[in-house]
Amino acid sequence: MSETAKKKIFDFSLMGRVFRFVRPYRFQFVSSVVLAILLALITPVRPHLIQLTIDRATGKPTELPLLLKWFYFNTDLTDATKFIIAITVFQLIFLVVETILRFLFSFLTSWLGQSVVKDMRVSVFRKILGLNLKQFDTTPIGTLTTRTINDIESINDIFSDGLIQIIADMLSIIVVLITMFVVDWRLTLIALIPFPLLIVATYYFKESVNKSFIKVRNAVAALNAFVQEHITGMMVVQAFAAEEREFNKFNTINRKHRDANIKSIFAYSVFFPIVEIILAVATGLVVWWLAGQAASNPISQEDLAGKLISFTMYLNLIFRPLRVIADKFNTIQMGMIAAERVFKVLDNPDHTVNTGTYKPAVIKGDIAFEKVWFAYNDEHYVLKDISFTVKEGETIALVGHTGSGKTSVISVLNRLYEIQKGAIKLDGVNLPEYDLDRLRGSIGVVLQDVFLFSGSVLDNITLRNPDITREQVEEAAKIIGVHDFIMRLPGGYDYNVMERGTTLSLGQRQLISFIRALLYNPSVLILDEATSSIDTESELLIQTAIDKLIANRTAIVIAHRLSTIRKASKIIVLDKGEIKESGTHDELLAKDGFYAKLHSMQLDQKKNLIV
Repeated sequence: MSETAKKKIFDFSLMGRVFRFVRPYRFQFVSSVVLAILLALITPVRPHLIQLTIDRATGKPTELPLLLKWFYFNTDLTDATKFIIAITVFQLIFLVVETILRFLFSFLTSWLGQSVVKDMRVSVFRKILGLNLKQFDTTPIGTLTTRTINDIESINDIFSDGLIQIIADMLSIIVVLITMFVVDWRLTLIALIPFPLLIVATYYFKESVNKSFIKVRNAVAALNAFVQEHITGMMVVQAFAAEEREFNKFNTINRKHRDANIKSIFAYSVFFPIVEIILAVATGLVVWWLAGQAASNPISQEDLAGKLISFTMYLNLIFRPLRVIADKFNTIQMGMIAAERVFKVLDNPDHTVNTGTYKPAVIKGDIAFEKVWFAYNDEHYVLKDISFTVKEGETIALVGHTGSGKTSVISVLNRLYEIQKGAIKLDGVNLPEYDLDRLRGSIGVVLQDVFLFSGSVLDNITLRNPDITREQVEEAAKIIGVHDFIMRLPGGYDYNVMERGTTLSLGQRQLISFIRALLYNPSVLILDEATSSIDTESELLIQTAIDKLIANRTAIVIAHRLSTIRKASKIIVLDKGEIKESGTHDELLAKDGFYAKLHSMQLDQKKNLIV
């Protein structure tokens, strides 16, 4: 993995894709680079001013910087006083300016990183919204969550704590080194003798921390997945008295996370003392050289104090960024790995194409399946040569054993999945020709597995659509017979159902979902096992509402309970993705075929339950 990380630093095409998100913020980016250059240029100024002050104090004739000569020659103060005041005032002004520049640089780079993160996160989530449902069948939810949150945050670090900072640090080091060579090239060479050791130590530190970071990320992912899964499935854990066993598993994963962090801490604990030792050696070499020069040449003694202090400061200005530069390289590496993962989501071609432009004002609801073949994976077809029609206002029922393809029929009808062969037409127009929003807005669906979002009952019914009023919701609830149940909840329609609707029963969640579908007044109504989780009393209420609401509306009903579909205009019997029979309830019973067997099996089950 570290080899991969190395390659990402030099993957200019990948870096180029990241920087496309910087284009709207060119001014801020250019400004941050300009500030980096300015900060690099002024880095050696303070040590130089201090050297001038010390040189003057030790008796060496010293030229003031040009900016200070006006002050120096236009005052009536004594020479020593004028010099000290001038250099002090200038350093204070310079310190304020440098502080402002560093604040602007830090703020701009962080602002730029957060802006890129915002835009990239919007792009990724928009892409996820358009992905074919097949992707959600094969990709863990945690993976897409990590791509949208954690990985994009790592890309932010490229700007706020990575690339631009490394450029600024490298420029500062170069400017300081040039200044040192100008002041005394021989002393500079002496001071740089231990630098090869620093380069080697930095390389090994970078590699060690990089490997540790990867282990830490993997451990965090495993820890998050375990905790999320077990909190969600806590009922199962407690019901089977598995608390101690699962706690031991958690302990093991948590221990691996701790060990991975300790390895990275160990790398830092070794590297920073090594840097301090190398800095101390470099400083010692400077003192040794200057002392030797002063001993052999008394004339040069006036240079000793100034150069000693300034070179000590120069070395600190070089070593300070070198302490963290390896860490910043790792930040870029992690950011580039995260960018590769994020762009895999953005480049995913398996999304629902919305190139249709057909937006009729009214959709009647004539449906035609023409030799439809559909597979979730490759050639393993779950629908095989399916052909049937549903006329406007007609109700048909799909029945069959689990896995027969009933749900797949409705999934391809509203283009949650794309068919491989054949055609599906609505009012005589192929589905891909419809605008996707118009198509799905005309089809209301009540699924067997109802999903409710965290929020109020009202929000879950309207999906926060401002065009649907509370009065409309209450009217629909009264028609279905759910209004009284909702009003008994604390807060009524404002009751918070919590995440996934866990505070409501399966039947109650299904009733809310039923209202949700009906309020959108769809041309086509699909009931996928809509009464499977509801008790008999509730089912009777819904059945009465269904009879009223599917009048003059095309409806497709999927149900295991054959009693709920007797009134259907036509019943289509599916088995292993193929249509076995079709006709009315009485016609199919008279055939004594597949449907008759299903009907007989359910009657036997009811008798056994009564006994």
